[in-house]
Amino acid sequence: MLKFNFSIIVPVYNRPKEIDELLESLTQQDFQHSYEVLIVEDGSSNTSEEVIKKYTSKLNLKYFFKKNSGAGASRNYGMERATGNYFIILDSDVIVPRQYLSEIQIALEENFTDAFGGPDAAHKNFTALQKAINYSMTSVLTTGGIRGKKKAVGKFQPRSFNLGMSKEAFVKTKGFSEMKAGEDIDLTFRLWENNFETQLISNAFVYHKRRSTIPQFFKQTFAFGTARPILNKKYPTTAKLTYWFPSLFIIGLDISIIFLFFGVWQLITFYGVYFGCLFLDSLFQNKNSKVAFLSIITTATQFLGYGLGFLSSFFNKK
Repeated sequence: MLKFNFSIIVPVYNRPKEIDELLESLTQQDFQHSYEVLIVEDGSSNTSEEVIKKYTSKLNLKYFFKKNSGAGASRNYGMERATGNYFIILDSDVIVPRQYLSEIQIALEENFTDAFGGPDAAHKNFTALQKAINYSMTSVLTTGGIRGKKKAVGKFQPRSFNLGMSKEAFVKTKGFSEMKAGEDIDLTFRLWENNFETQLISNAFVYHKRRSTIPQFFKQTFAFGTARPILNKKYPTTAKLTYWFPSLFIIGLDISIIFLFFGVWQLITFYGVYFGCLFLDSLFQNKNSKVAFLSIITTATQFLGYGLGFLSSFFNKK
């Protein structure tokens, strides 16, 4: 049987309440083996130090405070100081279900890979907007299922909110790059270049709060969009026409609205049908009409943010 010593690394920036919720969920794990948790405070003004004290007797917990340098560098900082042989990277805004670590161990024992990613879900206690954002980020109708729908993806690209990596892979790749957005995709490409395999562990999901307001969500998706042309330039063989979809979607919607003023309604009909399908699909999944309605707004925000970010980066890249 394979032996894993897990080290969980969590970067945090001004989010003590989220760390509290994450650490509480870790105390509820059904995992039968020891593991360590490293919290890396990335130069926060509102620190998590008092929260950490609550859990020092419940978890094998290590707390570090460092100068602000971004999430990627903070993750590397934690991995450099971890004692385990397999690292698990989590965002501070996630909550892990009781079986999370056990599912990872089972999956790696059955099919070992030097890196993995897990999907995210919306907790029943999340707000309607948080559930709508989760839908927009994970639905096959919006992202094609690339963030955790096993049947919809080929070679899986782990995301940093829920990612695992062996110590060997970290040493070889040197972890996350200095990119502020898209750094997890950049890491995946470098893992593949070094012949490390990745996999999706479907049962190792987390409850991911994501951004809690529309402006915050727009800012986040805009950053995702700006990263993609940079990644395409850095790794030309990975570029796909589908990355243009959000930009073309928004441009097409603008054109359709303009045509509507001239009595041409056929183009806007496509968007009406699409958003209608989104509403019904979200309603079926969430069993809540408010979440379904907000899913239309969050999806439009996602496409607008990503599409504008992509175009801005594409036409300004050097």
